[in-house]
Amino acid sequence: MTMRSLGLSIYPDHTNFEDNTKYLELGHKYGFTRIFMSMLEVQGSPEETQAKYKKIIDYGNKLGYQTFLDVSPQLFKKLEIDYSDLKFFADIGAAGIRLDEAFDGATEAMISYNPYGLIIELNMSNNVDYLNNILSYQANQPFIYGCHNFYPQRGTALPYDFFLDCSKRFKNFGIHSAAFVSSQVGKVGPWNVEDGLPTLEEDRDLPIEVQAMHLFASNMIDDVIIGNAYASEAELKALSEVNRYQLKLHVNYVSDINEIEKTIVEKPQHFRRGDLTKAVIRSTMPRVTYKDIPNPIHDNEVEFQRGDVIIGNDNFGHYKNELQIVLEPHKEPCMNKVGSISSDELFLLDFIKPWSKFKLTSK
Repeated sequence: MTMRSLGLSIYPDHTNFEDNTKYLELGHKYGFTRIFMSMLEVQGSPEETQAKYKKIIDYGNKLGYQTFLDVSPQLFKKLEIDYSDLKFFADIGAAGIRLDEAFDGATEAMISYNPYGLIIELNMSNNVDYLNNILSYQANQPFIYGCHNFYPQRGTALPYDFFLDCSKRFKNFGIHSAAFVSSQVGKVGPWNVEDGLPTLEEDRDLPIEVQAMHLFASNMIDDVIIGNAYASEAELKALSEVNRYQLKLHVNYVSDINEIEKTIVEKPQHFRRGDLTKAVIRSTMPRVTYKDIPNPIHDNEVEFQRGDVIIGNDNFGHYKNELQIVLEPHKEPCMNKVGSISSDELFLLDFIKPWSKFKLTSK
């Protein structure tokens, strides 16, 4: 299985070395391991560019980062680099280059055999048979990655269904993949538009950790990268706490929740029963594990709403201490409401399928 990681973005042509090193150190503190670095805006000579980029990439390498450089045909021309020799990028310490624009398939396949072991990362945000064409030229597949675009202009990022269609083309071949989330405080990107830098339009204004949860829950993305700089330390910390391999949703507890209910919410490895119902997500093992522990009825006979977390009380017999998450409003006096899924995360309930594993924790 491909391990999933977190990444930062650095823009050396819009920032200074000192600010970037502080950012990389902060990211290292929270377990970030890859860097997206745009070269699309370089202004200096090949020698000046090489010195500037090598300095910050070397610093990142010492901290354990892998750096991927975003490049274009215009950049190759400007820096007088030939596709048949990628030595320039190897010399500055990059792990790979991301091709922002497509070539003819044969070119991508050929450069995937570069002698420096550079990874060739492809643009994933086009629903065309691009990848299959490259692989048909017998590309060096372990050195082929994919990475979606980000979108500075509000309203221009990908809709989720299109994102899925594009991503499946790479997922079907087991290609390592990446996509972007957006800091709510970062102002630096490749261009002078500051509406964030997400891959998905519906993620643009969400808390950064919820954006990451969305991408990981799609099961299409291995690496989540913050598109804009500089994210706050609080955002980096929140991202570092995201479970990359199963949904971990946050619950706002009611005031009269009791200890057994807190235990049932937070301790078990929850999974949705395979014989699903539309009304609720059922996690049934707690009723077995905790069958002998009393759970008094609450004084809150209310209509449960989508996202409410409810647990069977002492009046529910065989179903006492079963945990459910409400999908459709209904009443059930034998269930206690113990909390509600955080409002920003409600849409993620759609990703809990039959047999899906999930965790719950207090907000």
